[in-house]
Amino acid sequence: MARDTSDTTPISSTADLVERIAGGCKPRERWRIGTEHEKVGFRKFSHAPVPYEGSGGIRQLLEGMEGLLGWEPIADHGRPIGLLDPTQGGAISLEPGGQFELSGAPLSNLHQTATELQAHMMQVLEIATPLKIGFLALGASPIWTLPETPVMPKSRYAIMSDYMPTVGTRGLDMMFRTATVQVNLDFASEADMRRKMQVSIALQPIATALFANSPYLNGRATGRLSERSEIWRDTDNARAGMIPFVFEEGFGFERYVEWALDVPMYFIKRGDTYHRATDITFRQFLAGAFRNRLPGVEPTIGDWDNHLGTLFPEVRMKRYLEMRGADSGSTDHILALPAFWVGLLYDQASLDAAWDLIKGWSAEERQRLRDDVPTLALRAEIGGRTVRDIGREVVALSRAGLARRARLNRCGQDETQYLRPLDIILDRGKTEAEVLLEKFGDNLDGIFCALDMQPMGDLGCL
Repeated sequence: MARDTSDTTPISSTADLVERIAGGCKPRERWRIGTEHEKVGFRKFSHAPVPYEGSGGIRQLLEGMEGLLGWEPIADHGRPIGLLDPTQGGAISLEPGGQFELSGAPLSNLHQTATELQAHMMQVLEIATPLKIGFLALGASPIWTLPETPVMPKSRYAIMSDYMPTVGTRGLDMMFRTATVQVNLDFASEADMRRKMQVSIALQPIATALFANSPYLNGRATGRLSERSEIWRDTDNARAGMIPFVFEEGFGFERYVEWALDVPMYFIKRGDTYHRATDITFRQFLAGAFRNRLPGVEPTIGDWDNHLGTLFPEVRMKRYLEMRGADSGSTDHILALPAFWVGLLYDQASLDAAWDLIKGWSAEERQRLRDDVPTLALRAEIGGRTVRDIGREVVALSRAGLARRARLNRCGQDETQYLRPLDIILDRGKTEAEVLLEKFGDNLDGIFCALDMQPMGDLGCL
């Protein structure tokens, strides 16, 4: 999330909260694609993490990007923590351990996403290279311990850091040592949202397996192929996970709101100050639970938007849907993630076929698959079929959906080209994590050079 909102519109009832989410409904012609990705920075020669302050630090990187792009700075008590594109709506922000994130603008097609990603990588490297900063194409930082990992100066992260160990064992790992790629997609109506939410929740473990790319932590192989995904299994289960209620009959905006109301808050932001609120739910906040601590504070739509952004289910609902199951990786894998979901969710025939595929899976089967894929990835099973087998079927549905969209670049190529990394993974039957383990084992000396993120190859047809 680039920055927390401050919409001061008062909340009169829970109906306002439902309407806030429902207001995201858009006709098909206005559906957009918003791709976000995080990347882990490192010192080029020492392979040490990059601190915020100091020569060649994250602050200098942000300030250099501000000068290059002319974007508006986002500050926390005077310290730059991000940048906002005032024209297109994209943003650059910092995750707790210094992970450098691009929150892409809402775009019409995947060719535009590719152009955006290419431009971003070239711009970042223009500033980062003289600072001797590289970026790992991995879903988790492979060698640094938690004490060795820098802490970014964002007020909300201090609140989260204190709270996470009280609700799970892996919350600090999640905050400081993981990196993800996600795509944000629109819905036309409550019924459209329902079907997209159900399909994407059920298939999120398939995406986790296909994009598994974090086999290392603390300088060794962990025995899992997506340690990032494993970390999420015990981060804060009150606000994370497979949220099985989306499969209840009649699920809609109101049911999601009812769940969100009973999740503990992190903070209430007034001005530049974050007030800790981890001991109350949003429902209690609406009932006046914070008034004695902060006289005159009444719940606003901005508070609700911020609260929704601190919920972490496998698919998150705001005024759009966020696919949250994948490890970060190389630039072509970053592009493959939105391609995978756009082909499935933005084409009605593919969406209907995906529903037919998953509708018979029980909540217990879906959860077992979610629990198995961090370790087994393509070898995990559901309904007597392997993820590799299901992955072939799902990628074929995505390809058909992208072909029917027929969004062509100037050379006449459609969006199916961005699925090629998934074809490679499925054909060889090995995830990127397994390829890394075969190449490096526990000897990680060469991994920083091998996985230093670079722009894509020739994009002349975009």
